[in-house]
Amino acid sequence: MAAHTGSFAPSSMSRSDAPVFPPVPLSAEAAPFTPLVADSWRLGSSSDVDKQFSRCAAKLRALRADSSQLREQLNLLLDQLLSENYSKTLEPNITSFLPFQDMCSLLKHVSCLVPLSQEHLVIKLCQLVHHLLNQLKVIMDERTLDVLLTYTTSALKVCSTWTHSDVLLALSTIVYGNGPQCHQHLRELLGEDGVLLQYSSPSQPNVELRRVALTCMANICLRIPGQAPLDDQYRSVSFRVFLKTLHSPKPPDTDELFYCMVIQAALKGLQCCLSGGKWKFVGEELGSALAALKRLMFQGTPGVNVEWPTVLYPAPLPQYEGLPAAKPAETPQSSEPPKDAAVSGKTSGNKKRKSRGKEKKMSSEESRADDEEEVNCKTVPSLQKGGGREGGRGEGESLSKPSGPSLYPSWKRVSSDSEFSDPEGSAQSKLRLYNARIRQGALHCLLAVVKGLEKRTLYGYWSSFIPDSPIGGPPPLTLITIILKDPSPKVRACALQVLSAMLDGSRQFLAVAEDTASPRKSYTPFSFLLANAIRELHRALTLALLAETSHQTLTQVIKCLAHLVANAPYHRLRPGLLSPLWKQMRPYVRHRDVNVRVSVLTLYGALVTTQAPLPEIQLLLRQPEGNNSSTGSFTPQDSVLSWRQRDGESTPPTPEVDSAPPWLLQLCVALVTQPREDQSDSEGAGTEGGAALEPSPVRLEALQVMSYLVRGYFSLAQACLCEIGQVSARCLGETEPSIQLHGAKLLEELGTVIIHQYRAENNVPESLRVPMSQVVLFWSDVLSGPLNAALQSEQHPTLQTSACDTLSSILPQAFAQLPDKTQMMCITVLLGLTYSENYLVKTAAVRALGVYILFPCLREDVMFVADTANTILAALDDRSPNVRAKAAWSLGNLTDALIVNMESVGVDFQEELSDMLLLKMLQAATRASADKDRVKSNAVRALGNLLHFLRQSQLTRSAFQRPLEDAVLALVKTVQSEATMKVRWNACYALGNAFRNPALPLDSAPWSGDAFSSLCHVVSSCKNFKVRIKSAAALAIPANRGCYGDSKRFSCVWRSLAKALENSEDTNDFFEYRYSDSLRHTLSHALLHLLSVSQSQDMPSLEASLAGEEGRNIKEHLIKYLRAEERGGEGAEEEKEAGGDSVTPQQRIRGLQQTLIKLKELEAEEEGREEEERSKEMVVNFLEDLLQTCKEP
Repeated sequence: MAAHTGSFAPSSMSRSDAPVFPPVPLSAEAAPFTPLVADSWRLGSSSDVDKQFSRCAAKLRALRADSSQLREQLNLLLDQLLSENYSKTLEPNITSFLPFQDMCSLLKHVSCLVPLSQEHLVIKLCQLVHHLLNQLKVIMDERTLDVLLTYTTSALKVCSTWTHSDVLLALSTIVYGNGPQCHQHLRELLGEDGVLLQYSSPSQPNVELRRVALTCMANICLRIPGQAPLDDQYRSVSFRVFLKTLHSPKPPDTDELFYCMVIQAALKGLQCCLSGGKWKFVGEELGSALAALKRLMFQGTPGVNVEWPTVLYPAPLPQYEGLPAAKPAETPQSSEPPKDAAVSGKTSGNKKRKSRGKEKKMSSEESRADDEEEVNCKTVPSLQKGGGREGGRGEGESLSKPSGPSLYPSWKRVSSDSEFSDPEGSAQSKLRLYNARIRQGALHCLLAVVKGLEKRTLYGYWSSFIPDSPIGGPPPLTLITIILKDPSPKVRACALQVLSAMLDGSRQFLAVAEDTASPRKSYTPFSFLLANAIRELHRALTLALLAETSHQTLTQVIKCLAHLVANAPYHRLRPGLLSPLWKQMRPYVRHRDVNVRVSVLTLYGALVTTQAPLPEIQLLLRQPEGNNSSTGSFTPQDSVLSWRQRDGESTPPTPEVDSAPPWLLQLCVALVTQPREDQSDSEGAGTEGGAALEPSPVRLEALQVMSYLVRGYFSLAQACLCEIGQVSARCLGETEPSIQLHGAKLLEELGTVIIHQYRAENNVPESLRVPMSQVVLFWSDVLSGPLNAALQSEQHPTLQTSACDTLSSILPQAFAQLPDKTQMMCITVLLGLTYSENYLVKTAAVRALGVYILFPCLREDVMFVADTANTILAALDDRSPNVRAKAAWSLGNLTDALIVNMESVGVDFQEELSDMLLLKMLQAATRASADKDRVKSNAVRALGNLLHFLRQSQLTRSAFQRPLEDAVLALVKTVQSEATMKVRWNACYALGNAFRNPALPLDSAPWSGDAFSSLCHVVSSCKNFKVRIKSAAALAIPANRGCYGDSKRFSCVWRSLAKALENSEDTNDFFEYRYSDSLRHTLSHALLHLLSVSQSQDMPSLEASLAGEEGRNIKEHLIKYLRAEERGGEGAEEEKEAGGDSVTPQQRIRGLQQTLIKLKELEAEEEGREEEERSKEMVVNFLEDLLQTCKEP
């Protein structure tokens, strides 16, 4: 690390005026030290501490090793430097008395002066190193690090054991975050017989040495962000030591507090190992680590009397801990509470109930500081008490019967009922505090395991940490136990973070859950167990939501619920899980803490996005605002918007089901636009009237929920289309960029769902669509509002990007009805933004033009097509791959529009379009086909369209000859390349598209042989079935026999298709096997097409194929095809693309009859006449037999 330089300025303030600050202990949790320059000091002060330090430092630098009084002077100067607690005498922004380079020079010089034989001086030097590095935040350079490491490791070898505690303490400070830089010394420390391994061993009798050695190892394993990880060899050694420590029992005659400190150090080290880069568990390490962490999650928890396993094994069924025959007495966490604990607990619960109303008015519980555990630890809660949080069920596994029901958790009871005397209570309180830190550390480690482990591996251990609904017997000890019963809010929050991490991304695993049908009595399916687990999580988290008082922990509860809702398959579960949660969250939207309000909106967002639209959520959205009759826990005052009623407004009477907008939409609109009535906090944004709006995080989350509502439940929100548009316009008119951005996103979402309504394939009845007149009015208002300013906001390119996306979401039919000047404004702005210097803006503008080119009112405008084409061609040469990718996509859309115009308008449009522009597009698409795959996939699509679009007059021009050949060869190369499968099947489709052009000289062009051979190769050998489907469809497109070339090429095509049909089931990939029906369908259609265009010279090769075993296999598949017994989801689509008109079995058989008639009429050529006639007769017999078989019932 490079040391900072700076100068020392003496201070003029007296020692009594020096501010006092708390000491900063050494901790691996501390942020990396960032030095400040000397100018950041408060100049002009001259404290005695400053003067003393400078004086002592100068004297130390002046000392020489040959001085006669070296020992006495060193002893005196070191004592003077150690006499002050610098962390209490310095300003918070002061980092050192001397420039860091001078401080490092001082440490190196003193380490040379203090011989290892003078052990008292060695101890003082180590203490000085610890003070300077820890309290003054000194950053060492590499040379200083090496010198101090060499000194301390030598001291551990030479000096007496009684000095090693201080030496290790200094060493732990030196190596903090510097593990990778200590590689020269790691062998001495962590190698075989390394000193740290000796002192950290469970057999080490000195507990303090063991603790400091573990702290050293943890600090070596600590990885600062951006730093290279520690070598895996030493990280593995440290991991095993930490894990062995966690499993080792407490040595006899060892103080409980000291042993807790050892466990804390081992947990911190384990966390550093797991967080220091990718970690691979070997053997039973994972199960052993999880077993240790699960045991320590309940360290010191009263009432837990369980014999813990040493290893957890993955299991599909829940794994419960067994009850022990006898519990050892030395473990503190297993000791039973005093006999009168139940009585005192009951009294405490009664007192709590009496004073609940008063405590609600006080903020002491809701503003607990970092050391809240110390306050909570004055009482001895038992897991059996507070059973109200578990609905009358305790979570312990061997707990005595509760003395009576309690509606409040034990950790919320008053602390005045402690049964300990003051000295005893103080010791017990400290022990409980240390145990709480162990539980917190264990959960931090578990969180690191969850984040670093593959999801599929983690799922095997779910039953050890997440309960289902056990039938009878004691409930298991899981994360839910901690969330509901742990006395420390920090520990509860950590458990919630772990549970959230486990739920995050678990949608695929939980998708198996189902309980809509009655379970079988013989056994319980795994899907039913998962469904029970989801229901248990709902029940437990709902209880935690009701009982939690800490704002920070309450936020974590709601976030955890959001993760659960986002991943659970509610469409496969019995309804009723979401309704109580939905209604229970209503009062929290007016919670005083802004983080709670934001998390509530996040949960509502998850509710309206999960498997939308869910019938249960639709019913909840239709319920009027004040309808709380379904639950007894709500009062009329709990109405969501009752606290923000505007002047002259009151809660409307209960409306009809669909006569009012969803109350959640009303809530979000109010949160975004209406000022807060409660102005107690200063987080709101001021408005022109002086009233404060909700804080930005709340407004942003409300806008996000509105977007989710529009996306998933637009049928309920579309009556408020104009009102939502006004909210978006208001947001776009504000000055905060994030609010503007979310307003634009909301407009884009509205446009997208309207387009979705009007798509023909979605079959939305016209009566349920937004009327076209209303859509036109909506966009007229939007385009005449602040969206124009957002489009021109160059200082906010992200907002410009979102505004471009909004323009691209206009319904094409509505765009055609907008005023001409509005249409021209949209086009002009987009064309101009394609020249933006910001690649995000340019990408969005090019994409929007690619959308507009497909609008019916614009695609026939030759001038617009030409302008768009020139813009796209310029973007294809951009430096940014994102811009080029969108430009290629837009070019593909433009060429799609050319094909549509060719079919609808005809030759007139083709003649109006410039030949030179077409040539440029062909050349640009050919170049783009050699770009990255995401550019290439659309470039080959454009090439296929262009080759289809070109006219005979253009193809015969010399200027087009070479570009035409290059374009076809580019497609051939792409088909045969190792590109992604999407690129290859697009290239196959493009070749088939080109084959549709009757003007292409497929029979004589030199490149046609390469085109057919590439398709023949992939149709029979490619592993990807979709590529084979596209290639087979392409081979079936040429309309006449001449396109296939000579009989040799025709025979090659036939053999390739026949071989592909024979091997259509040969795959080991299930995801490919699902396309096998579609592949056989397309191949059968292609073979019949070849038979329909075949000539007499093709008969011998057809006879050779149909006469043997191959012919019987082909006949079997053709029968299924003709009878429509075998058609996949893509079969009809591929047949349509291949030009096949036979859709029904009758039409296919009619086509076969026509083929048979045509073949009978064929006349063989003079040369080889007899052979061809004989072969034709065999083929005709084959088809007649095939036809007869298909006609049979």
